[in-house]
Amino acid sequence: MAPFRRGIKGRGGPSLRGRGGTIGRGRGRGRGRGNSTAANGRKSTFYSTRVEEAHKHNSENDQAVSEEFGQEEVSFSNSSGDDVDLATASIVKPYNTLLRSLDQNVRHEQLPPKRRRLAQEQEINGSLRSPAIIEIARSDEGKDLDSVEEPESDGNISPDEPDEGDSFDPETDDSHDYFFKHFTAIEDKALTSCIKDVVESRCTTRRLAVQSEWKLSSTSCKSLSIASEPTTRKLLSTKDFQLKHKLQMKAKQGLPSDNRLNGILASSIFKYQDLLFCDRVPTIASDLRTLTCLHALNHIFKTRDRVIKNNARLSKADTTEDVEYRDQGFTRPKVLILLPTRQMCLKAVDSIISLCEPEQQENKKRFQDSYSQTNDEFSPDKPEDFRELFGGNDDDMFRLGMKFTRKTVKYFSQFYNSDIILASPLGLRMAIGTEDSKKQDHDFLCSIEIVIVDQADALLMQNWEHVEYIFDHLNLQPKETHGCDFSRVRNWYLDGNARFFRQTIILTAYNTPEINRLFGHNMLNIAGKVKICKESYEGAILDLGIQVKQAFSRYDSPDLLADPDARFNYFTTAIVPSLTKFPRAQSTNGQGILVYIPSYMDYVRVRNFLVSSTSTQNISFGSISEYTSVRDVARARSHFFSGRHSLLLYTGRAHHFRRYLLRGVRKVIMYALPDNPWFYREIVDGYLTRSVSEGSIDIADASVRSVFSKWDILKLERIVGTKRCGAMVMERAGDTFDFL
Repeated sequence: MAPFRRGIKGRGGPSLRGRGGTIGRGRGRGRGRGNSTAANGRKSTFYSTRVEEAHKHNSENDQAVSEEFGQEEVSFSNSSGDDVDLATASIVKPYNTLLRSLDQNVRHEQLPPKRRRLAQEQEINGSLRSPAIIEIARSDEGKDLDSVEEPESDGNISPDEPDEGDSFDPETDDSHDYFFKHFTAIEDKALTSCIKDVVESRCTTRRLAVQSEWKLSSTSCKSLSIASEPTTRKLLSTKDFQLKHKLQMKAKQGLPSDNRLNGILASSIFKYQDLLFCDRVPTIASDLRTLTCLHALNHIFKTRDRVIKNNARLSKADTTEDVEYRDQGFTRPKVLILLPTRQMCLKAVDSIISLCEPEQQENKKRFQDSYSQTNDEFSPDKPEDFRELFGGNDDDMFRLGMKFTRKTVKYFSQFYNSDIILASPLGLRMAIGTEDSKKQDHDFLCSIEIVIVDQADALLMQNWEHVEYIFDHLNLQPKETHGCDFSRVRNWYLDGNARFFRQTIILTAYNTPEINRLFGHNMLNIAGKVKICKESYEGAILDLGIQVKQAFSRYDSPDLLADPDARFNYFTTAIVPSLTKFPRAQSTNGQGILVYIPSYMDYVRVRNFLVSSTSTQNISFGSISEYTSVRDVARARSHFFSGRHSLLLYTGRAHHFRRYLLRGVRKVIMYALPDNPWFYREIVDGYLTRSVSEGSIDIADASVRSVFSKWDILKLERIVGTKRCGAMVMERAGDTFDFL
């Protein structure tokens, strides 16, 4: 969905990193998320007299309304300037020692980490440059909050580490251990045949219903029978999944045995099958986190124990014997966990620590200072998913390595010395570097065996291209040896087949074409893959607290690549002419037409059309995007509510990151349906209900019109319901469907 393709960029505009702004990752929620005055600080070329009527005699009424809407933003704006200082002060430069000796005014105390403000363009010496670009260049000289100054150790697990000698479990039959069956027990001939089946998509797919609430589809290789058909039974005992002894008790406490969903997910996860779960909600987030972290720890401990045990065997073996133990990859990191914010990383680490209970934790205070933050006091109207995602430290630029020994867990370990890497897509992308960079390094990802992507729906709102970039650089052949003992490396690593053994677990609130593509093209596990989605959707249109006219208009779009053009043509020819028929906005009572546009690229296209087209000369409009400054947001909301602007453009990511409660909405036009069905409820139900309750519009005059094509079937199903979706997409008798 990224509209621009210039270097590393965000989803919504030309950027170097972040969520698509002018380099930044800001989203406009304060604390460095888009309050800066850069791209929106200077006068926009689109802010013509048609967009903002220049009334020199601003009425006191308009000024009062502006103050009302700007009140909450002012509090963010006042703190944004300090955030830049805090973020800058937290970066330690290599030459700081010299500076301290020369400048007595340098502050010595460590300030709490704060998120950088959204970096936007500023005019410097007549040329447009981005302060964030300068910041990135400087950060190469110094180190950030997650920087590590630790030498890279030789090999995967060093035999001379005193804490690595974990006590081994009693001897068990490896034939029943999924860890052994997946990574060791496959013969070369069967492996070759199975890889061919996966590459040529010659796999068997089974579908079944689970508890009449979810539908499960399981795909497995025809040539391999390692993983049996996923069971739907309850998780009766953790012994079924061959957990390490030290994890069994904590697993029993953390995973309720009466939860059938846990049993269904665990039966796939511990069999090392790929998993796509499309019904992640905040109420079950804790159980999902415990389950995935338990599996990651179990894998790390089993890998470590097998290496140490084989080390002991080799030390006792006769030198005349030709003994070979292949139990390692090229590098040590085995688990990668992608998360949207530092707060989610903190929760994942807390879950890991509660499961393994180490005796010592190195760099714990630094970790708490860098990742922990007091939860924001959100207004009561903010939904639960918003509170979960943006509560606490919501910085999306981080990366953390964790190293496990017998008694100790070390935070901020060097990647090549780490067992688990937790990172945001942006943080890991910056660590890898760009293709043309001399410092590009992705060898630490070459031996990743488990990838966990939590809250994939939130990552879609950041920059999904970073996720795709990371997956493209997983399990590649390393450029350097990194102290690897090639006599211990598994054969399928040497043959370049590691990606077929990698397990990928994706947890998301809903499915999208981007996630489906990842499921089809990057999840190539020979153990099979499982997709679990809701059996059916009732539809968001049934959950509204107000009975309002809802119309869904379908347009023809034969080609997916040409769908944006077909949508734009339909909007300009069928929707825009109807807007000009409405009465002109009055000083106290405007038209109140809200145009919701999920994609930033489409938003720019529509905005340009409204500015330049002669057919829209009588339409005065404002706009709110994820890059609009706080001051301009307050002005746009004020003018829209007062009636000065008859139309307001509103982007999907602006709503995701801010959840504005807009006033004065009388009619809603969905340029495209939102991926998140809650957005439909919040915009239609929340905005129109408020207008009706305030008496600014009669309920009979309120309406919603949504535009869709056959390519929007996943979005449409969640909004209108599974039963109605098929008929609306395939119906030939008409292209407009009305609901009340």
